[in-house]
Amino acid sequence: MKATKKTNAARILDKLGISYEIKNYEVDESDLSAVHVAQTIGMDVSTVFKTLVTRGDKTGVLMAVIGGGEEINLKLLAKVSGNKNVEMIALKELLPLTGYVRGGCSPLGAKKNYPVFIDAHALEHEKISISAGQRGMQIIISPKDLVTATNATVADLIS
Repeated sequence: MKATKKTNAARILDKLGISYEIKNYEVDESDLSAVHVAQTIGMDVSTVFKTLVTRGDKTGVLMAVIGGGEEINLKLLAKVSGNKNVEMIALKELLPLTGYVRGGCSPLGAKKNYPVFIDAHALEHEKISISAGQRGMQIIISPKDLVTATNATVADLIS
């Protein structure tokens, strides 16, 4: 088996001494959804989390980590992040802001240390899956360790 190339996200976890597992999977360019990723890596969609990049009117860019089958409640994110309103960034801004592409955005290792908000439902699971920072690669990690690694705020982000 060939060695997996380390991503910035994996290097950050190594540096922090946090244990994780990497799962590689075949990318389907026509379906980058967390639901598809869950099916491909053999995990329940409730344990596969996606990272959404948003912008608050007061704080600027924020990252929100929510369950793969869920829709974010932007009003809840605005409230917990100290904003009046929050909106999704335009897709064309994703790479310049984070260094990541759609389907490969991780809450770890972005170009800047943006504030991270993780949905409270993540803590209901022993392990969750997040993007390792590139398409076709997931990090399996304890949600508590992810909170520590990202210095995240845990809050209800879905309604």
